[in-house]
Amino acid sequence: MINELHQWLGHVSFLIKKEILTIVKEPANRVILIAPAFMQALLFGYAATYDVNHVDYAVLDQSRAQASTEILAHLDGTGVFERTATLTSASQIEQIVMDGKALMVLTFPPDFENKLNRGETSPLQVILDGRNSSTAGAAASYISAVVSDFNQRRAGGVAPLSLEVRAWYNPNLESRWGLMPTLIAALSMMQTLLLSALSVAREREQGTFDQLLVTPFTPMQLLTGKAIPPVLVGLVQSTIILLIILFWFRIPMNGSLLVLYIGLFSFNVAAVGLGLSISAVSVNMQQAMLYTFLLIMPLMLLSGLLTPVQTMPAVLDTLTYANPLRFAIDLVRRVYLEGAGLADVAFDFVPMLVMAVLTMPLAAWLFRNRLY
Repeated sequence: MINELHQWLGHVSFLIKKEILTIVKEPANRVILIAPAFMQALLFGYAATYDVNHVDYAVLDQSRAQASTEILAHLDGTGVFERTATLTSASQIEQIVMDGKALMVLTFPPDFENKLNRGETSPLQVILDGRNSSTAGAAASYISAVVSDFNQRRAGGVAPLSLEVRAWYNPNLESRWGLMPTLIAALSMMQTLLLSALSVAREREQGTFDQLLVTPFTPMQLLTGKAIPPVLVGLVQSTIILLIILFWFRIPMNGSLLVLYIGLFSFNVAAVGLGLSISAVSVNMQQAMLYTFLLIMPLMLLSGLLTPVQTMPAVLDTLTYANPLRFAIDLVRRVYLEGAGLADVAFDFVPMLVMAVLTMPLAAWLFRNRLY
């Protein structure tokens, strides 16, 4: 029994070595396995952010009084708002917004100061360019905060009721903190799914698939040998992205690395099972790539990566239970930011393991039918 097990593992180790050599023997493949992880992590970290870091604005100050000067000085001193134009008439507003020279225009009426001195409400007009809705909405929220601060200071700085807001797990409310940890699972899935989908299709296209028929390997050994290398590649890419998040973007990790990697391993096994199923039914590499890219987009959109799953229609919410990426993202985000333990994220393992249990035998059955 021990000798048979040793022989079985020996056969699988030869297949694993063969697959790894196939993946890394070409310089182009080595670049593809490493470079996208760096590029995508940096692009998402810097470009895909909803934080307001720079807003060009124009001002039409018809009051030219102390109150309007104080508000504008507050804005100019933030380092976020940059005044690009000082207007002299309301007719200039439309053109400067249409030309994209200002995302926001502030208009102070002539009697702005006088109404405030009389204790009346004085309007402050804020015109926003809705073509960039996310930044415009964030800028409007910032202006509201500036106005609220101004009102409190005008009232003597004392309010009857003080509201203190604290953001858990992301104290500075940086969108990067919520987005970057999810990439540990999302970006690695692309390579993992593609590599596993191409594994058997590559054998057919290169003419080496028939050679597998005369080897002493069983279908289960062949499947195991082809499944482990993509899982290892996925874990390596997740590690690269994790290191970038920790040491480049300096987003602190609050949870356990062990729990994180147990979750990533379960997710990669589910992704590889899905990829091998695609590979088993694909006639060539072109078909495998087509099926993979058709599948990746729905998996990304229904994962909660960019929009919360809870806001989706009930039908789509139900479909996401068949998406292992949804639960991998939830697990990674909670472990990384919240410091959740294994018991806290235990439910996230269930759909991923169910997907692995379903797809791996399905791939084995399809693979066996192709062999025999």
